Amino acid sequence: MTELVWDDARVFLAVARAGTLTGAALQLDAGVATVSRRIERLEAALGLPLFARHESGYRLTDEGEAMLPRAEALEDAMRAFRSVAEGEAQVAGLVRLATAENLANPLIIPALAPLLARHPALQIEVLTNVATVNLHRRDADLAIRMVRPERGRVALRRIGTVGFGLYGAPAYMAGRSAAPDDGAFDGDRFIGWTEQHGHLPAAQWLERTLHGRRPALATSTLSAQLSAARAGLGLAILPHFLAAEAGLERVRVELGLDQPIWLAVHADLVASARVRVVADHLTAAVQSRQNVLAQGQP
Repeated sequence: MTELVWDDARVFLAVARAGTLTGAALQLDAGVATVSRRIERLEAALGLPLFARHESGYRLTDEGEAMLPRAEALEDAMRAFRSVAEGEAQVAGLVRLATAENLANPLIIPALAPLLARHPALQIEVLTNVATVNLHRRDADLAIRMVRPERGRVALRRIGTVGFGLYGAPAYMAGRSAAPDDGAFDGDRFIGWTEQHGHLPAAQWLERTLHGRRPALATSTLSAQLSAARAGLGLAILPHFLAAEAGLERVRVELGLDQPIWLAVHADLVASARVRVVADHLTAAVQSRQNVLAQGQP
């Protein structure tokens, strides 16, 4: 039986996050052949196929998906072990974080207080105009996003899920002719996205559901849609956690629009103590609120 080498878990994570041997090799500063051999060694030691090999890259098998959280737990344990040796209390300097405003304001910024209290020499810059922030150009050091980066030298990790539902103000919901779990929307007003955002999953769901009928109100930001829904202007597709905080009521239809939350760190900064401390803290903050994020429930 092939001996299990614990450090091969690090290689497994790199391939899972990059999706290619080349991307993983760049993250690990190793050769592609070395990465391939170590994946084969790990699969032999476990007796499991961890990846399906395709022309477009490596994709996790069901066994690989099941192994992913265990490998991440090993990674977290090693980071904690290393932080003691490096003296984490001495973390200092600037960390630039790119994220969406709708994650920054209700979730990320409120979670920063204990981190900054623990590391008074640490500074954090939060960049919410993600359309112009390029992680690969080093505009930011790390990013928390709901769209998976497909290019560049980044270490990638899925840290949570944001659930979406169809919501309206209590007064609007009380005046609806349809039942809360009825999928008929002929009498409803909708709040949606402008044409420039027609590629978004929520915009595409509305287009299918309304059969060409335009929303009563279209906006270019989610925060504007939240305000419009609170004002009783119609139904809007919103993250559960934002709608719950706003006191909105949900139409009981399944949209199938839930989105993963990705943490991306520039590959050159994976070993940076200050970046790692911020990344680990925010990962824990997101995971501690997973029920709220996914379902709108504490």
